[in-house]
Amino acid sequence: MTEGKPDRKESGFKETTRIAAARERLREVVTPHDRTERVSLEAADGRVLAEDVVAERDVPHYPRAAMDGYAVRAADTFGASDRSPELLRREEAMGPEAAVRVHTGSELPEGADAVVMIEQANEMSGDVEVFDAVAEGENVAPVGEDVEAGKRLYEAGHRLRPSDLGLLKSVGVREVAVYDPPSVAVVPTGEELVAEDPGPGEVVETNGLTVSRYVERWGGASSYRDVVTDDEDALRAAIERDSDHDVVVTTGGSSVGERDLLPEVVDDLGEVLVHGVALKPGHPAALGVVDDTPVVMLPGYPVACIVNAVQFLRPAMKWAGHLPIEDVPTTTARLDRKIRSEPGVKTFARVSLDEDDGDRVATPTRASGSGVLSSVALADGWVVVPESSEGIPEGETVTVQDWEALP
Repeated sequence: MTEGKPDRKESGFKETTRIAAARERLREVVTPHDRTERVSLEAADGRVLAEDVVAERDVPHYPRAAMDGYAVRAADTFGASDRSPELLRREEAMGPEAAVRVHTGSELPEGADAVVMIEQANEMSGDVEVFDAVAEGENVAPVGEDVEAGKRLYEAGHRLRPSDLGLLKSVGVREVAVYDPPSVAVVPTGEELVAEDPGPGEVVETNGLTVSRYVERWGGASSYRDVVTDDEDALRAAIERDSDHDVVVTTGGSSVGERDLLPEVVDDLGEVLVHGVALKPGHPAALGVVDDTPVVMLPGYPVACIVNAVQFLRPAMKWAGHLPIEDVPTTTARLDRKIRSEPGVKTFARVSLDEDDGDRVATPTRASGSGVLSSVALADGWVVVPESSEGIPEGETVTVQDWEALP
């Protein structure tokens, strides 16, 4: 223990930090990286632009028919009506009192300035009857109607979607400058963890797998490490090895027991910013920084690990990688059983969703322990009970967050 710093194993969690305050402390030590690359549009879906993008050409780049019908000179249709149609010659090229057959998207023939819709015309014996006068430019898409060359389409920081890629291709863009995905080292810890086939007293390592897949889904690049045992030297070496990443996340060893060594190791290497968060399940989380690299220490219980990963790891890696932080998708439902909560603690209550006579019903999972992985893996979402509440009574309409759908 560094001289002058409190012994957390003796003091325990006498005080915990609220989520918003803990996240703000973490935000202060996250520095967005400046690594970029140029990628093809085919590889750019979900990537974040590092530069503004402007249109390289007009769309459309030629005047085109906006309707099926006949290209005409608008002046030649003046006075046309159902009772007194104008008679034009059916031609292959534009000329005075001529009508040229066009389809939606066809290039407008030179000399034409309007299109008569097919519904307002009748072709017979090489002539075209026009039953409705059109104005100059009517039913015509002019050059640049959709996008003008030189127009700024997207600013740096925009996360590209499939529709964006289609638009960029249409305006002549073939490559874009994007930020590299944030790099996240995922370090599972615990002397009891094994890769498979556990014996008595052993546990299959799952947190690292789960967290590393969340990192990838949230737009990062994960380095999923082998299990590190509960040994100060081994933990120190693992943190130092991965401090070149944008974020280091550990699982397990973050509480105040005899084998919970990570907070002390991080504090010796750098600084622990938060140890103990006012949330349930998962208050033994810790946040720190080593060599300017944020370290997110997640609890070892699987549910607590996931809750804290969503609350802290996700924003940390998105800040580091210039990624936007989208709101959690939600749905509303009627609560069919009371949720209890402790005042001053934000509770994440897992629920399943069902339909009852057309109403959506949220049922809290009966297995609510933070070590019961099935209670979160088989849930449809969670209900967040604010710190100011002692719970939510049965029958209330609640908002269910679908954390699994988070991009």
